[in-house]
Amino acid sequence: MFTRTFGKTARWIAVATACIALPVFAAALKADASKSSVTATFKQLNVPVDAKFKKFDAQITYDAAKPEASKANVDIDIASFDLGDPDYNKEVLKKEWFNAAQFPKASFVSSSIKPVAAGKLDVAGKLTIKGKTTDVHFPLNVKKDGNAQVFEGALPIKRLTYNIGEGEWKDTSMVADEVLIKFRVVTVQ
Repeated sequence: MFTRTFGKTARWIAVATACIALPVFAAALKADASKSSVTATFKQLNVPVDAKFKKFDAQITYDAAKPEASKANVDIDIASFDLGDPDYNKEVLKKEWFNAAQFPKASFVSSSIKPVAAGKLDVAGKLTIKGKTTDVHFPLNVKKDGNAQVFEGALPIKRLTYNIGEGEWKDTSMVADEVLIKFRVVTVQ
């Protein structure tokens, strides 16, 4: 009986040791909100305007040795959009613009992440804004900064694709259709 019990115990120890020794291929990372940012740059009357989303959550699973196994999910709180003026901030949350009451979040979910060069990836996925989902892809730069990973990129979109600016605001002579979403996500494990 001692041999049988010792044998079972030895097998469990061997299995547990093997599980501990297995490499972790992708680490779950969380955005450090104090060091991360998401901004939208657009032109109003041909003048560039930068606005910041103050609240967002980025969940990233990433392994530099195997980037194609990586995943990213980003949720942006639309009500946190800040143009720098309280009246403008209220205006863009209305139905004609973001319709934040009905669509409080915008989201991005990756479908593929492919290495292009050292520190450079091509990311594809689904972007959902104001209830409209489209396929997008964009270049992404990745670098290590101490214990953190830094992901930086820019995604050009057309606001009218997502019905941002309805009615009289469809006129692109006032607010251009082109918007550049820029992001810098600094993560911690």
